[in-house]
Amino acid sequence: MAKAKARHILVDTEIKCEELKQEIESGADFGAVAAQHSQCPSGRQGGALGEFGPGQMVPEFDKVVFSGALNKVHGPVKTQFGYHLLEITSRTD
Repeated sequence: MAKAKARHILVDTEIKCEELKQEIESGADFGAVAAQHSQCPSGRQGGALGEFGPGQMVPEFDKVVFSGALNKVHGPVKTQFGYHLLEITSRTD
């Protein structure tokens, strides 16, 4: 079964999500941005979600995490919780 590790940042608007993505792509540390801005409790751990398999996260997450490029910032990804930036740190098939 496939497994992945990822980090994310959750915010309430697409505009804020885009702004944070630009910060990270301009050199800001993903974990530091997560700790400062994420509305998810995982922000305190730099956005780390640990290891999970398909179906353990919302479908919008699975689609990105199990098909997107590793170590790249993906998003904004809209879910019922808000807007996310995702970074896939590892994945096994």
